[in-house]
Amino acid sequence: MRITFLGTGTSSGVPRIACDCDVCRSTDPRNHRLRCSLLIEHDGRALVIDTPPDLRTQSLRQGLRRLDALLFTHAHADHLYGLDDVRCFRLEEREPLPCYADARTRERIAVVFDYAFRGGHPSSVPQLALHDAETPTTLWGLPVQPIPVLHGRLPVLGYRFGRFAYVTDCSAIPPASMALLGGVEVLVLGALRHREHPTHFNVEQALAAIATIGPRHAWLTHIAHDLDHEATEACLPAQVRLAYDGLSLELEP
Repeated sequence: MRITFLGTGTSSGVPRIACDCDVCRSTDPRNHRLRCSLLIEHDGRALVIDTPPDLRTQSLRQGLRRLDALLFTHAHADHLYGLDDVRCFRLEEREPLPCYADARTRERIAVVFDYAFRGGHPSSVPQLALHDAETPTTLWGLPVQPIPVLHGRLPVLGYRFGRFAYVTDCSAIPPASMALLGGVEVLVLGALRHREHPTHFNVEQALAAIATIGPRHAWLTHIAHDLDHEATEACLPAQVRLAYDGLSLELEP
């Protein structure tokens, strides 16, 4: 299984519009962060988690040629509003693209992208099939375990794939979900900035959650312009690193 970070930034991306801070003006490419999305390649198939507004740019940059399924964490704009661009992956396909999400996100997709469900031509509208992501499933032999977490007061989903787990927008992990993360060897967890935030872990809170879960390696994502890559990594434990756009990892499922 190969994972690739298509985007590691927060809702505004980095550089942020109309900002002249040191990180936004940085020439370090690891400080250039598109909105959060993850590519998982397994058994010749491609699965993407979330469709941010940057999905077209991410797909072209990655050279992504196929897409077999989507998973959604939640329905906020920075994780959903690039969904229309997936139509380019289904122009030669007869079957709609499977989209796995919780009930709230499926409802939002049906409203925001209502035109996708009216039978339009594949060149004009995305061909989508909505599926429940709130119960475990298996895709091409890859186990997919939803991990319910809280994003402020909003219930959202992280996902576990065997020994790997991905949890982005998160401010609390309930005990039952902590149990679901037990034994994970590689964890991706959101860490917005150093200062506290009402709906996201900051770095200190993310490190505390990582210490409780106990993975061998952890990567921080959903990063704001408050965090310079090099300076932040210098303060992290050896087994915790900042993810960056384009980073790829080979993992055992």
